[in-house]
Amino acid sequence: MPANKDQLSAALDIEGVVPIQSVQLDAMVVLKIVKHCRESIPATVTGQLMGLDVNGVLEVTHSFPMPKNQESEDFEGSTYQLQMMRCLREVNVDDNSVGWYQSTNMGNFMNQSLIEHQYEFQQALSKSVLIIHDVSRSSMGNLNLRALRLTPAFMKLYKENKFTTEALARAKLTFSNIFEELPITIRNSALLNALLYELETPDESVEISTSHLTTYKNTNNAQSTGSKTVLTPNYDMLDLSMDPFVAKNLEFLMETIDDHTQEQGNYAYWQRSVERENKKKAAYLLNRKTENARRAQAGQAPLPNEDVDSMFKLPAEPSRLDHLLISGQIDNYCKQINEFAGPTLGKLFAVGELQK
Repeated sequence: MPANKDQLSAALDIEGVVPIQSVQLDAMVVLKIVKHCRESIPATVTGQLMGLDVNGVLEVTHSFPMPKNQESEDFEGSTYQLQMMRCLREVNVDDNSVGWYQSTNMGNFMNQSLIEHQYEFQQALSKSVLIIHDVSRSSMGNLNLRALRLTPAFMKLYKENKFTTEALARAKLTFSNIFEELPITIRNSALLNALLYELETPDESVEISTSHLTTYKNTNNAQSTGSKTVLTPNYDMLDLSMDPFVAKNLEFLMETIDDHTQEQGNYAYWQRSVERENKKKAAYLLNRKTENARRAQAGQAPLPNEDVDSMFKLPAEPSRLDHLLISGQIDNYCKQINEFAGPTLGKLFAVGELQK
């Protein structure tokens, strides 16, 4: 019996020793997240994730959305969350908080609000995770879900609140290692696997009714067979218009580059201010040295010592956190454009060669 208890404690990782290696989402959780995010377009919505950490795998078995009135003064997120967890406990549903999810559009999610929220989660729950659902990319046919966590190096700097150039270089922190991404697997129940298998069954005499999750015989089998045609030609590949997803990404990319340029201007202004103060300090020290040499020749006592650093205070270096987040956002947009612009540019170049 003690051996079984030790094995259970090791599997559940009660002491939090085993690091998270992957995230497992129940299919119902994925459907809830997708439904909540799509119904609230274009607003950004969030929700809580419930589950358990088992031997390095974070199993998410339930989720619930947060209300839309989170910005109001009367809304208390912690109270609402505790009430929901109490209700889930009463119906024997997992009520252990393991993270949260947020919707995004065109991959635009790297901002200080998200960083602060995730930092608080990881401070309270060391194994919490953030699920990002990109509604725009998912609408193109492929479900887009990402499981993210802040890296230990970023957590340490954020706690110290020292995002200077020297601190970033010492920690070897760039926009690419702010987050660490974990692999996601989706778990289906046995009944759902049976339904999916039934839907994939190539039986023309059976028609599936997904609205009632039942099957019934097709009485018009002969008519439906006769109405079927051969493979219909697909002319979508001949469309030369730019993909709207690519165009929107380019628009967001230009706005983000403008923000990056503004951050560079602020940093350049700080550098010029530091240079001006250093020049003033050097000129003062030179004049003081010259005056002391003249007084020595005249047999007079040198000037009293003064705290030069307190007289010429250098301006504090602005935080480089915004610069990091903007650089990471630019990287996201560039990756998305590179992924979706290939087919469009290929068609344009092909037509250009045909016109020669």
